Amino acid sequence: MHAQMITRIYTDNPNQREVRRVADLLQQGGIVVLPTDTLYAFACSMEFKRSVEAIAQLKGFTLKKAKYSMLCSSLSMASEYVRPMDKDLFGLLKGCLPGPYTFIMDANNNVPRNYLNPNKTIGVRVPDNSILRAVVEAVGSPLIGTSVRRVGEEVETEYLTDPELIHETWGHNVDLVVDGGLGEDVPSTVLNCAGGDIEIMRRGKGTPEGDRMLGDL
Repeated sequence: MHAQMITRIYTDNPNQREVRRVADLLQQGGIVVLPTDTLYAFACSMEFKRSVEAIAQLKGFTLKKAKYSMLCSSLSMASEYVRPMDKDLFGLLKGCLPGPYTFIMDANNNVPRNYLNPNKTIGVRVPDNSILRAVVEAVGSPLIGTSVRRVGEEVETEYLTDPELIHETWGHNVDLVVDGGLGEDVPSTVLNCAGGDIEIMRRGKGTPEGDRMLGDL
């Protein structure tokens, strides 16, 4: 049985003591709901396979069919977990991140194979959210994350964006909900960059600078 906990952290100046408490919980295998620059996300440390499996159950899919993202604090951190990028791809990521984009990348051996897509890729996110990036920085390695939405389930927008309602729905199943204010209801834009080509898989939220760089893709 999980303790029902919710804590408020402010984006303009995340409280370092609270950030440390969230990071410690994650480093002990906890499952935390965190704000991003799009939808709120279930998140856990990649060191704990059982936590990732528990998130898969919450989402309603098997671990093998799960589509996770690595939530990173910076492009520098992300680059430690993907295969070397050419200059053009690196420039694209540098222009889009931090931001509401998911880049499907060829993973290297630093990513546990349990979290890879069948073709050895992983979604990479560096959200433009100071709370999440501070937590990831405090943990010292990427988190595994996925949006707080069950597969194939339609819910009212408020239950994806309002941390109090997210806590009401999921509080019994997670260790902590971080209230970072109202979230977005638009998912990230997803780009497949595996194998050298770049293809937009899903049009979602973007930024003027990032969308300009994507051009006519």
